[in-house]
Amino acid sequence: MKHLPKHLQPRWRYLVLELEGWPDAEIDRRAFQRECWYAGQNLLGDPGSAAADLTVVRFEFDDGTGSAIVRVRRGETESARAAIACIDEIDGATVGIRVCGISGTIRAGEENYLGRRRQDSKERNVVFGNEERVAVVRDGSADVRLDDAFVGTTDLDCDFA
Repeated sequence: MKHLPKHLQPRWRYLVLELEGWPDAEIDRRAFQRECWYAGQNLLGDPGSAAADLTVVRFEFDDGTGSAIVRVRRGETESARAAIACIDEIDGATVGIRVCGISGTIRAGEENYLGRRRQDSKERNVVFGNEERVAVVRDGSADVRLDDAFVGTTDLDCDFA
C-alpha cells in the first residue's frame, strides 16, 4: 500500500501535560489513555472524540508527579483540552492535570515545556495536628500521611521537625 502524499497526511498537535497526585498513587500509561478516551467520549460524543483522536504518545508518573504528551488532530486542540480538563481521577487515584503547552512536534514540546519541570520531592518528618508525621515535601507544599490517606498542606500548616 502506498503512503499518502504529504498534503493529504493528517496534521497533529501535541498537548504537553503535567500530572500531580498523591505520593502513593500508582498510575500507568494504559489507565491514563483509557481515561483520555472516556473523557473525550463523554464530553465530545463519539464523532467529536473520533475527530480529536486523543492518543497518549509519552507518559511517565512517579512519586506523585509526572508528565504526558497527548497527540491530537490539528484544529481539535480546544476540544481536547476541555476533555482532558474533565479528568480528575485515574484508577481511583485523585489527579490534577495541567496543560503546559501545545506544540507541533514531540521534540519541541519536550524541550520547551518539560525541560525545566523536574521537582525535588523529599520525605520529611513534620508536626501536623500536634503529632509528628511523615510527609512528602515539594516546592513549599507538603503531603502529610495520615492513617490511610494523605492531606495536602503548605509549609504554614505544619512545622518541619
